[in-house]
Amino acid sequence: MTPARKQRLAVVALIVLGVGATVALALTAFSKNMQLFFTPTEIAEGKAPAGQTIRAGGLVMAESVVRSDNSLLVKFTLTDTANTIPVEYTGILPDLFREGQGIVALGKMNTEKTFIASEVLAKHDENYMPPEVADALEKAGATHPESIPRNTDKN
Repeated sequence: MTPARKQRLAVVALIVLGVGATVALALTAFSKNMQLFFTPTEIAEGKAPAGQTIRAGGLVMAESVVRSDNSLLVKFTLTDTANTIPVEYTGILPDLFREGQGIVALGKMNTEKTFIASEVLAKHDENYMPPEVADALEKAGATHPESIPRNTDKN
């Protein structure tokens, strides 16, 4: 092998090594910042990773919103009509947040199986629903707010 070929081979090897390292770093950063979407049914079945930030989507169950008198704490139940999960959020809710509303919440599950939301997003008009929420409701067999079960659990 001539010195010129050895030099070209070394350059090609360094380029391949550099590209491989760049891809590995990008994938590592991506996996740490990835926020997976889960429905209440998937969360209830234990498919949501514990301690990882996830997005949970569904409908706010009718008669489930409880607001604290002395803080910004709001508790409500999120449903996909098949299963429900309790949600706690401290902060100012979007103006469009209400019972029967399709929402997506960002947060983590705690040890008591309650979803602690750090952000709540509500749909922006009467006809729009986040695609993930619409798919989850379609799988559960309900797409209209009238089909949302009412909260019978008065805490």
